[in-house]
Amino acid sequence: MGETRWKLTLEYDGTDFHGWSIQPNGRTVQGELEVALAQLLRHEVQVAGSGRTDAGVHAAGQVAAFTTSAERTPDNILRGLNAMLPGDLAVVRAERVHLGFDPRHDAKVKHYRYRWLDRQARSPLRRRDAWWVRDPLDVEAMQAAVQPLMGTHDFSSFRAAGCDAAHPVRTVQRLAVSRRGGEVHLDAHGHGFLRYMVRNIAGSLWVIGLRRRPPEWLAEVLAARDRGVAARTAPALGLTLLSVQYGEEREGPQGEDHTSAR
Repeated sequence: MGETRWKLTLEYDGTDFHGWSIQPNGRTVQGELEVALAQLLRHEVQVAGSGRTDAGVHAAGQVAAFTTSAERTPDNILRGLNAMLPGDLAVVRAERVHLGFDPRHDAKVKHYRYRWLDRQARSPLRRRDAWWVRDPLDVEAMQAAVQPLMGTHDFSSFRAAGCDAAHPVRTVQRLAVSRRGGEVHLDAHGHGFLRYMVRNIAGSLWVIGLRRRPPEWLAEVLAARDRGVAARTAPALGLTLLSVQYGEEREGPQGEDHTSAR
């Protein structure tokens, strides 16, 4: 009996999780997933993720992978896990991939979205996934401000103090600020981001959106390479990992490729 490598696409409400990674004293996405997989497959499983979302951060398209010698179909994996997982975590797609697939290192583009709800009245329906601000945000100023951040830069000014990345240089493929209905969105695309990087950019954009700083200020913050120059870290609740994109992946040996909840 050979081994099979499985790729899972996950959706979760991060409010009540202490982030992705297993911790000694905290409920985590990885922990819940590994417990459910052990029950389903009848052996312990180590799950790798495309990245470590922090406490309170949500996902619509987090990617995880594991290897097992247990024989299962994609439908078995999808239905079995969703029957065992808690209500704030679900598998939306299960597929066989080649044994060398690494959800983190093979990722080509990660897409994060930060949401603001800018209106006078707070929203009970959006209190878990958008940062509510009473005053209207200047979207044009925010969009102008992010232009210098695209490309490859030293993002030390937007790096969390506890970040364990080897270096602060990252390549941002796209940053865009737009208004969608009653919300303002920051969409960030890149191969990888420093810890709190998108939230720290969002915190400084909030200051610009309220017209407390001009759009040009964000480029000055970037150039300073000093976290103390930037504004506060935006709350985790507004951030969602929307998707992780990969190159072409070879199917597993069984030939039955995937099943999806969509």
